[in-house]
Amino acid sequence: MGTPPVLKRYGYGEKCRPYIDPALPVARRGDDPTGSQMSYWPGYSDIPPICRATYLDWLAGGASDTSYNAGYMFLYFYGLERRFFIDDPKVEEKQDLLEEVRRLTDLYAGNHSARRYLGEFIAYAVAATTPLEEIEPVFDNPGWDLPFSVKLAIGARLERGEPLSADWVLSWFLCHPEKSLRTAARRCQPEFIALFRKRFEARFPGGLKVNKPRKFLQTTYEAASQEFSASVSPTIDGKPLPDISSLRKPVEIGQEIADAVMNDLEKFSRYLGRNPDGRGSVEAHALLPIELRDLFPSKELDKLAAWAEGVVREGGLIPVGDVLERLEGERPEKPGKRQLTGAADALARLGFGMAPDPRFGLRSPRLGEPVVLFDLGGPVEQLEDVSSVFRATLLEVALASFVAHADGVISGLERRALSAKIDQVEGVSDDERRRLHANLAWFLAVPPDMTLLRRRLKDAGDDQQAAIRSVLVSAAHADGIVKAEEVAEIEKVYRALGLDPNLVYSDLHAGDVADAPMRVRAAQPGRAGEAIPAEAAPAGRGLDAARIASIRQDTDRVSAVLADIFTEAEPETDDNTGSPGGKLTGLDARHTALIRDLLAQTHWSEDAFADLAARHGLLSAGALETINEWSYGAYEEALLEEYDGYEVSPDIAEALADEFEKEN
Repeated sequence: MGTPPVLKRYGYGEKCRPYIDPALPVARRGDDPTGSQMSYWPGYSDIPPICRATYLDWLAGGASDTSYNAGYMFLYFYGLERRFFIDDPKVEEKQDLLEEVRRLTDLYAGNHSARRYLGEFIAYAVAATTPLEEIEPVFDNPGWDLPFSVKLAIGARLERGEPLSADWVLSWFLCHPEKSLRTAARRCQPEFIALFRKRFEARFPGGLKVNKPRKFLQTTYEAASQEFSASVSPTIDGKPLPDISSLRKPVEIGQEIADAVMNDLEKFSRYLGRNPDGRGSVEAHALLPIELRDLFPSKELDKLAAWAEGVVREGGLIPVGDVLERLEGERPEKPGKRQLTGAADALARLGFGMAPDPRFGLRSPRLGEPVVLFDLGGPVEQLEDVSSVFRATLLEVALASFVAHADGVISGLERRALSAKIDQVEGVSDDERRRLHANLAWFLAVPPDMTLLRRRLKDAGDDQQAAIRSVLVSAAHADGIVKAEEVAEIEKVYRALGLDPNLVYSDLHAGDVADAPMRVRAAQPGRAGEAIPAEAAPAGRGLDAARIASIRQDTDRVSAVLADIFTEAEPETDDNTGSPGGKLTGLDARHTALIRDLLAQTHWSEDAFADLAARHGLLSAGALETINEWSYGAYEEALLEEYDGYEVSPDIAEALADEFEKEN
């Protein structure tokens, strides 16, 4: 396969590092397992007698005690690689040597140097002892370059004109020094590999055709002992093999597929981050992409689907505590956004929806309140991917149901009118329409919280106010009768908007309401002959019918106007205030810069956090709320947990570090 190995040392009187010279003294006891007196590149003849004794004890114990310093293992390995390359024994002995090095690799898997040097030996040893067709892909590469066995196997396939399978493209990508992997690929490696295969085969059903490069494969094995090197120039059928090292397109294709796979495994990965032993649980399995369900079956998941189907048949309403207990095995004291989001995602992957979804609702259900389970019409992978029309219509339904609750009785006519409104809205998918109907059922069963609604409406702009007023007017007329109780509730909303509540009466005669007499309140007879006074115009702004009609006819504008109420405004920042690499999506430059600094350590005291926030021109309380609110939206959990100060979530910190590294 190449030229004979070249020795780099052995001057006069020198011995090879692993040679056990029986003439040298050995201490009575091997009392240096920590290797405190060992050099970085140890040699048996160079180490002191106490280390020789310790090394011999380690060998006598089976060369397997990892509590000893790794230097003793390397001294042993020097002998194995020398025997393999310098002595060049028969192939049967080479295979035995290869298996012994693999055993050592497993024992010292946590030692980076061991994984690197032993891994390079294994790559060359595999190539020297295994037929080309039997060389297997490598998915874990501790070295800094493509393993020789991977170059050899792929090069042989290109020389023969064969397309590359999913496993060989994946091996090429995972071993390449320029790959970019996020936490999901490392934490969920079996699922990542399985999903990569499926996505690759769907895109390249016949395999990936790659043109062979002109450069030939030539490389050199540098011994870990630094005592020799071996030049390797493999051939096939007498022809030199092409060298794939310079090719980039297959790696770019691998990166494209890997990025999509990592995105789809993100939620599953975050769940495993919170629950390291949770693989195989109902919640974890439900978070797997649909393509992997058959590869990772779960009887518990089948039971969950049957349970959810039974709830839907009974009408769908069920206490939220029952849902979380069924999914997590225990009833929480207080449902959190992360738990509710996880429950909604788990059910969605089985084809069932849960309303309200904490990502979009005015508020989340409290422990004593119900949620609505319903049929989604099929599994849904990304519940958060909804249209702006859906968001706007959901808010309209919430406001309308608030008015419907005003008199304490929700009539059948009101229910039908609100349901018909959902059926008539354009620009939503069938899945979104089902979700809107389920949310309507929840709004009618559990009235919206006016306190929370007031906070949302407090800073509404002119267009938002106009759209909301139009929605409320339409809701009041849903059953054809405007009741005094409904008027009173609409007045509350107007006050929340900072408007004169007297505007309600003029608004009820404007907007998209027909120009005809309508009863607002019961008539009170006056004295006979008394002149009817002219109607006084209410103080404040009137509701411009033409403007409302324009807004409501423009679906995109209504969606933007109403959906913005759910979006927290970003604080204004000084143009000179920024952070390297720009801003995180959804955060301003100051908070982004603060997060960068927070990642420097895992725990912050309250005073240290306050000082850090102040350096970025922020108040600690506001910064904490802003960062965690953003973190819930982006990662479904808080970045900072309050515990004797503030603990930084290791999973989110790792994900953010990856993001910042990509920016740089």
